[in-house]
Amino acid sequence: MNSSEALRLWRTVATLERSRRLGKGLPVVWFVTDPERTPDPVAIAARLPRGCGIIYRHFGAEDATVIAQALAAIARERKQVLLIGADAALAEEVGARGVHLPERMMGDVRRLKARYPHWIATVAAHSPRAVRRAHAAGADAALLSKVFPSLGPSTGTPLRPVRLAAMAVNSPLPIFALGGVNESTAPRLIGTGITGFAAIDAFR
Repeated sequence: MNSSEALRLWRTVATLERSRRLGKGLPVVWFVTDPERTPDPVAIAARLPRGCGIIYRHFGAEDATVIAQALAAIARERKQVLLIGADAALAEEVGARGVHLPERMMGDVRRLKARYPHWIATVAAHSPRAVRRAHAAGADAALLSKVFPSLGPSTGTPLRPVRLAAMAVNSPLPIFALGGVNESTAPRLIGTGITGFAAIDAFR
């Protein structure tokens, strides 16, 4: 991302910040890691503005603890919010703010929130029904995908802004758009009623 692209992206963030529906002090924008698409998440996290969110997904990597510790140190220094994907033990070990769970694991939210009441727990969702289930489970927010065409494996046809807006209006949870969000598509999210967005490739 060059400087002009970054400026466009953060102008969108500022607009969403002013208009979002607040939820538990959640960041407006989240950097979601991916072992193949963001092989050096620590370098990316160090460049992110203060107050961003980071979701570290390690998928069983051997160096997961080392990377999580480095991300936790950056998050503390830059007032960022670090969540660990699908690994409560690692989140506790490095002092993360909570966890992000795939849709298939959203049933674990209530148990984790009972054990760690101050944690943030977000979940992945791919339908209005999944958002409702996440709310019933006690999640703090849902990352709804995929919004635009993307390189990721999220199933289904992209939601696009109109359908996203209809879902956000009726959502009992803060909604973050995920999938194909970048400096070009992010401005199309303004006015949809979402709390913010999450991205992978936009931060590379």
